[in-house]
Amino acid sequence: MQTKKLTALAVGIGLVTLSACGGSGGGGAAADSKTVTLVSHDSWAVSKKVVADFEKRSGYTLKVLKDGDAGQAVNKAILTKDNPQGDVFFGVDNTLLSRALDNGLFQPYTARGADTVEARYRADQDKHRVTPIDSGDICVNYDKAYFSAHKLTPPTSFDDLTKPAYKNLLVTENAATSSPGLGFLLGTAARYGDGGWPAYWKKLKANGVKVVDGWEQAYNEEFSGSAGGRKAKGDRPLVVSYASSPPAEVVYADPRPATAPTGVATGTCFRQTEYAGLLSNARNTAGGKALIDFLIGKEFQQDMPLNMFVYPVVEGAKVPAVFTEYGPQAGDPQTLAPDRIAAHRDQWVKTWTSLVLK
Repeated sequence: MQTKKLTALAVGIGLVTLSACGGSGGGGAAADSKTVTLVSHDSWAVSKKVVADFEKRSGYTLKVLKDGDAGQAVNKAILTKDNPQGDVFFGVDNTLLSRALDNGLFQPYTARGADTVEARYRADQDKHRVTPIDSGDICVNYDKAYFSAHKLTPPTSFDDLTKPAYKNLLVTENAATSSPGLGFLLGTAARYGDGGWPAYWKKLKANGVKVVDGWEQAYNEEFSGSAGGRKAKGDRPLVVSYASSPPAEVVYADPRPATAPTGVATGTCFRQTEYAGLLSNARNTAGGKALIDFLIGKEFQQDMPLNMFVYPVVEGAKVPAVFTEYGPQAGDPQTLAPDRIAAHRDQWVKTWTSLVLK
């Protein structure tokens, strides 16, 4: 979910992280029936032991192809759907789900254990083309040290971000090129409605919001509160990121701080859910089904929080204490029904682009 987040944070702090076996690049889907290929965005990460357990129990070797950020990966998967790179695609979220479904990216499959997925995360229940895998909240993060030094109360809501006290402090991602950027736009659409969100963005632009292409640049270069941002001398103490970003700053810090250096403006959150699906022309459908079953099993679900910094979606999956302490899910996030996103997303992005970037 947090595009390039795990790698970017680790590089910013001088660490090397583990990633799933396999890597970027490669040709089409594996013809070898003993290999199952997962196509994902760059944030895919899993413990080696978990991969080994899947391979031992299923009899398949897992190959992972990472294809850039979520939007880029989904678009490429659609373009190559007749001759897909893999068998399963992971990482399409609720902001882009209709695009994938409308383009016939996935074939129906009801995963074993699908009934353990919490009802609030389920989608496409009539056709079962996707399976929910994780959830997280896109929210504005703030640099605690900056606001303490300037004796300024951090913002807590969308409305606060337009106030003079926060002029020239916020950096966000391009809604046309970035999943968190799009999620933030959708959050404002949910908050202010069809007629109100453009006026809100006019105020935000007048208040000096800065727009960059993607999450990595915003969080690890422009934001003063992240390890990468401090190293890059970022000067924006507010950034659109995730509610789970503060625990990531704690986990990868050496020495580990007593408290997270960043906080979350809980009134700015938009709920994001990621899905996996069996690609329509997968060559190894049996292996793909086994992989999707594994992704909603408790072992993988409980491994996710400290690898991809997202929340599990199955009932009873445990979350590490450091995660819940520093990155709890928002109590009342903004949400939009998938059909409303499908009906308005492209026009909203077009309008947003004309208002904010021109």
